[in-house]
Amino acid sequence: MSENQDNLFQGLVMMLSMQAMQHMGKIMNPLTHKVERHLDAAQQAIDLLDMLAAKTKGNLDEAEDKLLKHMLGDLKLNYVEELNSGRQDTPDAPAPAPESAPDAK
Repeated sequence: MSENQDNLFQGLVMMLSMQAMQHMGKIMNPLTHKVERHLDAAQQAIDLLDMLAAKTKGNLDEAEDKLLKHMLGDLKLNYVEELNSGRQDTPDAPAPAPESAPDAK
Protein backbone atom coordinates (compact mmCIF):
# COMPACT_ATOMS: atom_id res chain seq x y z
CA MET A 1 0.00 0.00 0.00
CA SER A 2 1.24 3.49 -0.72
CA GLU A 3 1.78 5.98 2.11
CA ASN A 4 -1.33 7.88 0.99
CA GLN A 5 -3.42 4.71 1.13
CA ASP A 6 -1.98 3.93 4.57
CA ASN A 7 -3.06 7.37 5.78
CA LEU A 8 -6.52 6.97 4.24
CA PHE A 9 -6.98 3.57 5.90
CA GLN A 10 -5.91 4.92 9.29
CA GLY A 11 -8.18 7.92 8.80
CA LEU A 12 -11.15 5.69 8.00
CA VAL A 13 -10.56 3.54 11.10
CA MET A 14 -10.18 6.63 13.28
CA MET A 15 -13.27 8.31 11.78
CA LEU A 16 -15.49 5.27 12.40
CA SER A 17 -14.06 4.86 15.90
CA MET A 18 -14.73 8.48 16.81
CA GLN A 19 -18.21 8.20 15.34
CA ALA A 20 -18.94 5.17 17.51
CA MET A 21 -17.57 6.91 20.62
CA GLN A 22 -19.70 9.95 19.85
CA HIS A 23 -22.82 7.80 19.48
CA MET A 24 -22.04 6.07 22.76
CA GLY A 25 -22.06 9.46 24.47
CA LYS A 26 -18.35 9.27 25.28
CA ILE A 27 -17.45 12.44 23.36
CA MET A 28 -19.33 15.59 22.35
CA ASN A 29 -21.10 15.87 19.01
CA PRO A 30 -19.15 18.61 17.19
CA LEU A 31 -22.27 19.78 15.33
CA THR A 32 -24.62 20.14 18.29
CA HIS A 33 -21.97 20.69 20.99
CA LYS A 34 -23.88 18.19 23.15
CA VAL A 35 -23.12 14.72 24.43
CA GLU A 36 -25.69 12.46 22.79
CA ARG A 37 -26.26 8.74 23.06
CA HIS A 38 -27.54 6.56 20.21
CA LEU A 39 -26.42 2.98 20.75
CA ASP A 40 -27.92 1.67 17.50
CA ALA A 41 -25.75 4.10 15.54
CA ALA A 42 -22.72 3.17 17.65
CA GLN A 43 -23.35 -0.50 16.88
CA GLN A 44 -23.48 0.26 13.15
CA ALA A 45 -20.08 1.97 13.25
CA ILE A 46 -18.61 -0.98 15.19
CA ASP A 47 -20.16 -3.40 12.69
CA LEU A 48 -18.55 -1.46 9.84
CA LEU A 49 -15.15 -1.78 11.50
CA ASP A 50 -15.76 -5.51 12.07
CA MET A 51 -16.61 -5.91 8.39
CA LEU A 52 -13.50 -3.94 7.41
CA ALA A 53 -11.37 -6.22 9.61
CA ALA A 54 -12.88 -9.34 8.01
CA LYS A 55 -12.50 -8.04 4.44
CA THR A 56 -8.90 -6.91 4.93
CA LYS A 57 -7.70 -9.94 6.94
CA GLY A 58 -4.24 -10.91 5.76
CA ASN A 59 -3.85 -7.73 3.68
CA LEU A 60 -2.86 -5.25 6.38
CA ASP A 61 0.61 -4.44 7.60
CA GLU A 62 1.37 -4.96 11.28
CA ALA A 63 0.64 -1.35 12.31
CA GLU A 64 -2.71 -1.27 10.49
CA ASP A 65 -3.76 -4.62 11.92
CA LYS A 66 -2.79 -3.52 15.44
CA LEU A 67 -4.68 -0.21 15.07
CA LEU A 68 -7.85 -1.93 13.85
CA LYS A 69 -7.78 -4.63 16.53
CA HIS A 70 -7.06 -2.10 19.28
CA MET A 71 -9.89 0.21 18.18
CA LEU A 72 -12.38 -2.65 17.89
CA GLY A 73 -11.47 -4.02 21.32
CA ASP A 74 -11.79 -0.60 22.94
CA LEU A 75 -15.08 0.17 21.21
CA LYS A 76 -16.62 -3.18 22.10
CA LEU A 77 -15.67 -2.81 25.78
CA ASN A 78 -17.14 0.70 25.86
CA TYR A 79 -20.29 -0.47 24.07
CA VAL A 80 -20.90 -3.25 26.62
CA GLU A 81 -20.28 -0.74 29.42
CA GLU A 82 -22.89 1.58 27.93
CA LEU A 83 -25.39 -1.25 27.44
CA ASN A 84 -25.02 -2.19 31.11
CA SER A 85 -25.18 1.40 32.39
CA GLY A 86 -28.97 1.57 32.23
CA ARG A 87 -28.83 5.05 30.70
CA GLN A 88 -31.35 5.89 28.02
CA ASP A 89 -30.52 6.98 24.50
CA THR A 90 -30.89 10.65 23.68
CA PRO A 91 -34.36 11.25 22.24
CA ASP A 92 -34.44 12.35 18.65
CA ALA A 93 -34.51 16.08 18.35
CA PRO A 94 -37.75 17.50 17.00
CA ALA A 95 -37.60 18.47 13.36
CA PRO A 96 -37.04 22.18 12.89
CA ALA A 97 -40.05 24.17 11.77
CA PRO A 98 -39.96 24.83 8.04
CA GLU A 99 -38.96 28.31 7.14
CA SER A 100 -41.73 30.25 5.54
CA ALA A 101 -41.10 31.15 1.92
CA PRO A 102 -40.90 34.83 1.18
CA ASP A 103 -44.16 36.17 -0.19
CA ALA A 104 -44.11 36.30 -3.96
CA LYS A 105 -45.34 39.66 -5.14
